[in-house]
Amino acid sequence: MSKPDTTHVDWLIGQSMLKAAQDHAQAYSGQARQWMNPYAQVRPRDATAIASVWLTVYPDSIVTAEGGSVLQALGDEELWRSLSSIGVQGVHTGPIKQSGGIRGREYTPSVDGNFDRISWSIDPLYGTEEELIRMNRVAAAHNAVTIDDSIPSHTGKGADFRLAELGVAPYPGIYHMVEIREEDWGLLPEIAEGRDCANLSPVQCDLLKERRYTVGQLQRVIFFEPGVKETDWSATPVVVGADGKPRRWVYLHYFKDGQPSLNWLDPTFAAQQLIIGDALHALDRLGARGLRLDANGFLGVEIRHNDTAWSESHPLSINGNQLLGGMIRKAGGFSFQELNLTLDDIAQMSKGGADLSYDFITRPAYQHALLTGDTEFLRLMLNQMHAFGIDPASLIHALQNHDELTLELVHFWTLHAHDMYLYKGQTLPGGILREHIREEMYERLSGEQAPYNLRFVTNGVSCTTVSIITAAMGVRDLATLTADDIQQVQKMHLLLVMYNAMQPGVLALSGWDLVGALPLEREQVEARMGDGDTRWIHRGAYDLGGLNPAAVASARGMPLARSLYGSLSEQLQSPDSFASQVKRLVSVRQAYGLASSRQILVPEVGSPGLLVMVHELPAGKGTQVTALNFGRESISEAIPLPNVQPGTVVDMINERVEGDLGAEGVLTIDLDPYEALSLRIVSSGLGM
Repeated sequence: MSKPDTTHVDWLIGQSMLKAAQDHAQAYSGQARQWMNPYAQVRPRDATAIASVWLTVYPDSIVTAEGGSVLQALGDEELWRSLSSIGVQGVHTGPIKQSGGIRGREYTPSVDGNFDRISWSIDPLYGTEEELIRMNRVAAAHNAVTIDDSIPSHTGKGADFRLAELGVAPYPGIYHMVEIREEDWGLLPEIAEGRDCANLSPVQCDLLKERRYTVGQLQRVIFFEPGVKETDWSATPVVVGADGKPRRWVYLHYFKDGQPSLNWLDPTFAAQQLIIGDALHALDRLGARGLRLDANGFLGVEIRHNDTAWSESHPLSINGNQLLGGMIRKAGGFSFQELNLTLDDIAQMSKGGADLSYDFITRPAYQHALLTGDTEFLRLMLNQMHAFGIDPASLIHALQNHDELTLELVHFWTLHAHDMYLYKGQTLPGGILREHIREEMYERLSGEQAPYNLRFVTNGVSCTTVSIITAAMGVRDLATLTADDIQQVQKMHLLLVMYNAMQPGVLALSGWDLVGALPLEREQVEARMGDGDTRWIHRGAYDLGGLNPAAVASARGMPLARSLYGSLSEQLQSPDSFASQVKRLVSVRQAYGLASSRQILVPEVGSPGLLVMVHELPAGKGTQVTALNFGRESISEAIPLPNVQPGTVVDMINERVEGDLGAEGVLTIDLDPYEALSLRIVSSGLGM
């Protein structure tokens, strides 16, 4: 093996994100623009005031016009007229920058749906920078903002990682990577032909820990798959460095082996430079207003005094998020985090990191309520949220996204496994409660009950929102859905929209939700699932704007998913369509400022399927009550509302008077199966 030539090293440096970040920093250093915005404290309600209803898309799934790009499709004027009429104020594009890796001077494809970024450049498979900027302008013309991504936990194996392998300073400091002495290479796995790494077995991981190379096995192995990923550490082959020295490295990757983890406490502080530079470029150059911080809870790892690794709930993640979130606010943007964390971590990170957090607190819980017809676990999670001081207005309440339905319930697995919780009249440890909920959901959501949904490693189930609903309906074969079944799906889907919309915070709807997408069949995406990643079944293509009715796949080759509702333009022609009814709900939400309301009560109820949330509306507009029936039986129940002033009760959706809340403060709720109400109590002296 020969030493790489200097021209190749120079080429890699020219491609590196670290070099780009160092260059971009000059636009800020020594400039007054650094002091124009407050940044120390999170401002979730300011963020929701900018955009409280989001569309989330997944670029690989977008159907385009014939010969058009993804970014052209997302910037289509007619699409934005439809989105604006529904009330969408922000679009989260998902990862659209060049990702994957570099071998020699050849680019290799992404291993995780473009979550392995290697460049700030727009992936040419999605479009151009000019098309992205135009999309931002079209969105702005419709009073909406765009939201980009920052990935502070890892990169792909691009120029920065290859320079680290070559030992070029300061690049090894970007990553959690350790040079292994030649006399210890025998402890490392052999590298299969055609591969550029091999995963360490648990035994090999322990041996390296004994030799004081690494902290050893981490607290959990995300994406665990026997024979594929058994630990979070992998080894490189022999790499001859720029200095001519042969080296083998071991590096950390919380996710896939093509996603080397960043070291946020290296003396070079190279990781911070790289990630903050990327964020500023997205805000300054590309026109984003907000950024998702993806996998932002994995920024610290160390060895404990008891000789075990500490990689979850680590203070460095808090500090790192404060730095990144603060810099984004300093530049005039906002951020949100999308990571399944304990409530402790979400509460801590909300004090100085991202302005908003994805609602992993109640997302699996409301889906559990739908599958079982029982809201007790959902109420438990809502009450836990308040117990930890988490404001629901700081959360992004979402339906489907690009990931699986996570059933990790990590809060009850790590810090609170031995805490006691009252559930179904029993006091259960958190770990036992977690297993009970998981078993119920796995049984109803996958396997014989719903074979079209697939387990996703140990984390959850790959499914669409619609296929959660069909599982709850007891449908085993999606090909047998009748017109009446589809009407029932739509009714239950709107129930879930009501749950997410009629509370404080951001409402996030995906393109898959808006078209009513079903999952793909396994055979359609078998080639993408070689590493056990079943999430591809719920990432089917859809034509949100009706740009190419003859398409059978997206621009990136994802097969077209069966859509129960059709394109937005088609739906908005019918007042009874899913999109038209979502439009009505969102208009009520925005008219009364529900996004900025305050949740004051989640009362106990007698009916298993009933959930009630009570909110104080802003600007003295009265009290709002969201009532939802997740069950198959009709409900009539009197709900005490302490400290709520008596007044007229108004159905906010249908704009009609339903009665009065008397001095005794008891509200009677009448709901058909899977029906929801949004009620406003207007005390005397307030306008109707």
